[in-house]
Amino acid sequence: MAKFNSDVYVVATARTPVGSFHGALSSFSATELGSLAIKGVLERVPQIKPDCVDEVVFGNVLSANLPLLRQSLGQNPARQCAIGAGLDASVVCTTVNKVCASGTKSIILGAQAIGLGVADVVVAGGTESMSNAPHYATSIRKGTKFGNVTLADGVLRDGLTDAYDSAHMGLQAEECSSDHDCSRQQQDDYAAESYKRAQKAVGDGLFAEEILPVTVPGGRGKPDIIIDQDEEVKKFDPEKMKTVKPAFLPSKGTVTAANASPLSDGAAAVVLVSEKKLNELGLKPLARIRGWGEAAQTPSKFTVAPALAIPKALSHSGITQDDIEAFEINEAFSVVALVNTKLLGLQPDKVNINGGAVAIGHPLGASGARIVNTLMSVLKQRSSKFGCVGICNGGGGASAVVIENLQ
Repeated sequence: MAKFNSDVYVVATARTPVGSFHGALSSFSATELGSLAIKGVLERVPQIKPDCVDEVVFGNVLSANLPLLRQSLGQNPARQCAIGAGLDASVVCTTVNKVCASGTKSIILGAQAIGLGVADVVVAGGTESMSNAPHYATSIRKGTKFGNVTLADGVLRDGLTDAYDSAHMGLQAEECSSDHDCSRQQQDDYAAESYKRAQKAVGDGLFAEEILPVTVPGGRGKPDIIIDQDEEVKKFDPEKMKTVKPAFLPSKGTVTAANASPLSDGAAAVVLVSEKKLNELGLKPLARIRGWGEAAQTPSKFTVAPALAIPKALSHSGITQDDIEAFEINEAFSVVALVNTKLLGLQPDKVNINGGAVAIGHPLGASGARIVNTLMSVLKQRSSKFGCVGICNGGGGASAVVIENLQ
């Protein structure tokens, strides 16, 4: 393991439930969801007071028009999340946009700050409300002299379209499927298994510890509604999955809406501390950040970048792949998890043990932190020592983190 001024410990994790697109959490902006996650995760370590936090590093991808307290303002979402959570005005806040890997990158940056001795307490994570991403009128500022004005969908434009060939990310999932001979049937079977694992995890209460219940105001005299489970998990229909048409290549495609991750809303956070602060406050460590790694390649090959980042993270951690007892590989598409599992030679029963993003949902800026939350739950539930997360991101990259369970 690389030597820094301090080991980096995780002392709390928390996440909101993941809401479906225009679903139960759609009345909350990304900054409001992020505030809930930060406030909730800090409540799990009452020894850490609001003025004790040195920095907040938070991922967010769809940042336009983000309101806090219903004001349509979009500056620095991480700062809005921190202020909304009641943190001190002195807390340094940084927003990270590494597309789907934003939450993981935020955790890496927080760990680096502590390891280098420039911070003792960092809240890291990410947030997204895909339901509330705006449409843009891109030609209005210069004036449209003649003809129609076309609105651009912010979700598609900034979250789901490759910047280098203007192709939807789903077409690059199809490229991955073709490159690695991954059939529609294999992807459907994988998606079905992801839902089954997630449904079992919900039934067994395995997500309960990581989820912060969210109260949704009823309005007009109706009672409030408490959301304490991921919304998408229960929607699986095995018969419908077989009949869903390909989403991107109508005649010969393999990627469908059913075997890809759904658009979602949610936030997730972790609290990182130095060894000095751990001992000073008498905190109980949940895990140690053992190391991290990142990789990048041709943008259209982003789907297989985790297979490059994970070995780097393992090398940085000083442990071997055989030491890892649980992997979380973000299921942007079923083909991503299938192919990276194959390329790395992993045992499928060690990958996404409680289901993944195909079943749970994929709120872009939050997912990289959500999978860290879930991995830590899995390690605790199985009394396992080492785990690893890997997540691809648009533009050809991926980020990975190795966790040592101390529970």
